[in-house]
Order: sequence, then structure tokens, then C-alpha cells
Amino acid sequence: MAPIDRSDRSAVRAEFSLLAELQPVVEDNLHRHLEVTKEWFPHEYIPWGEGRDFEGPLGGTAWTPDEATLPDVARTSLVVNLLTEDNLPGYHFAVAQFGKDGAWGNWVNRWTAEEARHGIALRDYLLVTRAVDPRALERARMVHMSTGYARPDGFSALHAIAYAAFQELATRISHRNTGHASADPVCDALLARIAADENLHMVFYRNLVEAAFELAPDTTMEAVRDVVTGFEMPGSTIKDFGRKSAEIAIAGIYDLRLHHDSVVMPILRKLRVFEREGFGPAGEQARTELASFVGQLDTQATSFTDRREGIRASRAKRAAAIAATPRADAPARTSAA
Repeated sequence: MAPIDRSDRSAVRAEFSLLAELQPVVEDNLHRHLEVTKEWFPHEYIPWGEGRDFEGPLGGTAWTPDEATLPDVARTSLVVNLLTEDNLPGYHFAVAQFGKDGAWGNWVNRWTAEEARHGIALRDYLLVTRAVDPRALERARMVHMSTGYARPDGFSALHAIAYAAFQELATRISHRNTGHASADPVCDALLARIAADENLHMVFYRNLVEAAFELAPDTTMEAVRDVVTGFEMPGSTIKDFGRKSAEIAIAGIYDLRLHHDSVVMPILRKLRVFEREGFGPAGEQARTELASFVGQLDTQATSFTDRREGIRASRAKRAAAIAATPRADAPARTSAA
């Protein structure tokens, strides 16, 4: 569907009618989520013994760059993931507009509480391990949150639900691979725990999309097409996001190949998007457009993977050349008598 025109009363009524029909599905999946989710405590994943006071009112020690022992790309990815979580009030506002009562309201509140826990844990880890400049991190938080978050103009509730299904899976993969890239068992364990939450969130939203296909196949097909073809991570408004996401992609933490193979295609297969019947002309057109886009995405992913190998080879060559260049301050070698 084209993004919803809020001045079109019939379109708005249709949107809320579909939400009403989905309420029993929301309630069932909320109960399912509460049954399968496992309670956990962020403080148990933080190495508090490594912590020291920072400079400021407590008279601690100023942060210095040599304390940042994580690989650069892992630190970049952790900060991007944290700033994304920091913008949670904006996401909550966007999805709570679809209903603050009943099962949907209960889900939104629960989801918000779980996502907030992720931000708490990530920030505690980064500050206790002194992995980042704490002042720079706080300034970045202020800039990003001051920008705020607003869902794309005209996105319906169904668009938001479909987007969340793909985004939660993408976030799970990003967290998991960031943990691996950190080379720190503590960080890896923390991000594995956060990723488990994100996977359950993905299942919740994916199940709603599946139910929506049964209730309104054409409308749902159009929403899925719109979300996949226009997908952006919620942290895309972070300062220098393009450069940071490029480094994250080159490291293999999250890239086009992962997006196609591990996010888009698994959800489309689970929803049986290309096997379903019963679409009208609008739904069939949306499915055709989606199939074309996914094919192009696959081609772009292959092209990126090929380019990345060249970039990695060039970087390795430069690093080897630098390592082989004698340092100006190195002592001169003397020959044996």
C-alpha cells in the first residue's frame, strides 16, 4: 500500500479495524512471550571490579585513549548499538500511538522495558571497562536523542509491525557479531544475552505479520514490500552513521550479504510470501516488485562482498608495509665484529 494518508478517513478506519482484528493475536503472543522469556539482570554481566572513578566531582582519573583495548570496529559497533537503544523513548512514542490499552499497550510497555535494559547494560559495560571516552559518548547521546525519532511519514501500524520484525532480527545479528568481534568473553556473553531478547521480539512481530496476511493479504503484502525496499536501521540518524556502518560492514558484523541471507529471506520464507495465494491485483503487483528488489539486493550483496575482499587485501598490504618500515626512534642495528 502507499503510505497511509491520515486525511483519508476511510484509510484510517481500515487501519484501526485491522488493529482491532489483530488484538487476539497480540494477546496470545504476549502470553507466549512472557512464558518463554527468561529473567536476567544486567548487573550480573558487568565486570564491576574493573571500574574506577573518572575525573570530575569524585576526583577520579581522566580517560585516555590507551584504555580503549577493544578492537576499533567492535567499539564503533557497540556505540552505534547503544545510541540506537538510547533513542527508545522515540520508538515507544511511535508504536504506542497504535494503542495504549489492552494487549497492545501491555506489549509496548513490556517491550520498552526490555529494550531499556539493553541500553543500561551496554552503557555500564562501556564505562566500567573504560572502552570509550565517557564525555564523547554522552555528547553523542545528547545529539542523537535531541534529533529524536519519527516513523516515516504515512507509515501505518502494519508498516511499523512489519518493520519491527525485520529490524529486530537485524539488531540480533548485529549484537551477536559485535560480541564475537570484541574478542572479550564478557562482552560476548552480554551481547549474546541481549541478542536472545531481540530474537523473541522478532518472533512476536513476525507472528503479527503472519496473522495480518490472513486478514488482509493485499494490504500486508504492500506493507512488507514497502518495508523491505525502504529498510533503514533505526540508528541511521546517528552522526557519521554512513562511515560507521561502512566499517561495520567491512568487518562483517552487519552487511548486505547478512541482510539478504540472514534477515530478509528467512522472514519472507517463514511468512511464505512467494507461495501464498489469494492476492488481488495490488497484492500481486507488490509481490512482483518485492521479488525484483530482493533479486537486486542479492546482486548488490555479491558485489559488495567482492569489493570488501579487495579493501581487506589493500589494508593488509598497507599494514604489512608499515610494520616493515623501520621506526625513526628505533635504535640503529650494529653489525657483529
